[in-house]
Amino acid sequence: MDGDLAARRMSLHGRDLVSIRDLSREEIVAVLDSARKMVPLAEGSRPSDALQGRIVAMAFFEPSTRTRLSFESAVHRLGGSCLTIADAGATSLRKGESLYDTIRMLSSYADAIVLRHPQEGAARLASRASDRPVINAGDGAGQHPTQTLLDLATIRERFDTLAGLKVVLLGDLKYGRTVHSLAYALAEFGSEIILTSPEALRLPDEHREELKHLGAKLRDEPDLDKAVRQADVLYVTRIQKERFPDESEYRAVVGSYRIDAHTLREAKPQLMVMHPLPRAGEIASDVDGTPHAAYFRQAFLAVPVRMALLQAILGPAPRRR
Repeated sequence: MDGDLAARRMSLHGRDLVSIRDLSREEIVAVLDSARKMVPLAEGSRPSDALQGRIVAMAFFEPSTRTRLSFESAVHRLGGSCLTIADAGATSLRKGESLYDTIRMLSSYADAIVLRHPQEGAARLASRASDRPVINAGDGAGQHPTQTLLDLATIRERFDTLAGLKVVLLGDLKYGRTVHSLAYALAEFGSEIILTSPEALRLPDEHREELKHLGAKLRDEPDLDKAVRQADVLYVTRIQKERFPDESEYRAVVGSYRIDAHTLREAKPQLMVMHPLPRAGEIASDVDGTPHAAYFRQAFLAVPVRMALLQAILGPAPRRR
């Protein structure tokens, strides 16, 4: 491995990852470069013992399929072991234990903690409670930095760059933590961000202001057909019923957009359609067989990306010179 790349990657050793903004552009590139090399390991064609003897706690206090299983797969592919909480109701939180105490306890049992929690800010709290690295696997409507890394890996695999692309973020931009994280990273790499959503689910003003402060190329395009024609990447998100404080607000917007093969009839040939999954009707199954569909490849790349991240955080510490 190139010495400079190794140094950038190892700069993550022992660190928390709560927000995508915890990583520099160089560190993101280093993780993505490492993830490319991890693909054969993620496919099971080569073994690894990079995390042999390491234990990673999976503390999932909110439902998850892809995120939890891909993290567990990543740990096992690297020769490590997992301790998993998949049901908050089966923990002492049900007895009134605080999240702070739960995380403090877990940090004495494992070498790192991967946390998913329904409350925004929970990952930052956990990072203060733990003396082991904490990786945010989604905190309410806040951030989902490892999803962003695998999203970037998927885009980069197709276009071999993250710069100069037109990326349409479609759907729930108000509560969608995946687009909140992704937008910051896209701004960092110079992609143009086109926002398409129901009016009630527009990207919140605080995110807009921060993105503009970062120099983001940011604009709204309420017309879905126009947005699709311009896009290199169409990133579709689910309207998340569980995030709405008022169910009537959810009912007012559910079903307000849908991507099908007809919607893509005037799309660029190289357009890729992405989705963090699960989908709930916003992408029709007739898109699956088109060359635009990238969401299942996106789901697979979660494993090598999370392998690269875990190895960088938990692997051998850099040697002092």
